[in-house]
Amino acid sequence: MRIPDSIPGPAPGPHTDPFDGEEPSGWAARAALAAASAVLLLGVTMLFAGADEPAGPPQPAVGQGLGHVPTPPDGTLAEALPPAVPTWLTIPAIDVSAPLSRVGLDPEGWLESPPQEAGNVAGWYEGAPPPGSAGAAVVVGHVDNATGPAVFYGLGAVRPGDAVEVVREDGRTARFTVYDIVVYDKGSVPEDVYRGTGAELRVITCGGTFDEATGYSGNVVVFARLTDGR
Repeated sequence: MRIPDSIPGPAPGPHTDPFDGEEPSGWAARAALAAASAVLLLGVTMLFAGADEPAGPPQPAVGQGLGHVPTPPDGTLAEALPPAVPTWLTIPAIDVSAPLSRVGLDPEGWLESPPQEAGNVAGWYEGAPPPGSAGAAVVVGHVDNATGPAVFYGLGAVRPGDAVEVVREDGRTARFTVYDIVVYDKGSVPEDVYRGTGAELRVITCGGTFDEATGYSGNVVVFARLTDGR
């Protein structure tokens, strides 16, 4: 996906990266979300063949993603936290517990994702706010890879009210509550997905239908807002 230039960036500072010291040459996988002409995927697709094989990752209700950007419901929100680098993400409802590594943009402006072989690693886009601070943080991860389901295989099963927790380097845990989940066609994700009022979080992976020739048709986007910053 191409990231809008107006997204505010995080405060600079030291960080702990699970991939420090490793060669980042595998970080060229791209998520085609915002550009209508884009056809690339967040992850390496896995072929589901044979009658006894699973039909694919779970998907939320479709048909709501045509230009639709959910609005957070009314309610008391936690106060935004000072910026701090995120290190770990959990989504208890789908048994996700994974380290977070920084990801950025390639020279053409496409969002990179974690290495394809790192199935249980998610990536925080460091050009957006850190989770818990003001603005919309962006976390991406593969739905599957060449060996099978990856970190966000079950993301389509997340429901409003589920929790997403992010551990940060400052020792605090930013707890988000999901308020919507949308499947967007790869060429029709509104730029407003990457903007938010208060402290929000977007968790993104591949989704929609799967074609052996072209891969996944869209992307699953989970919308959540900060409800606790202990």
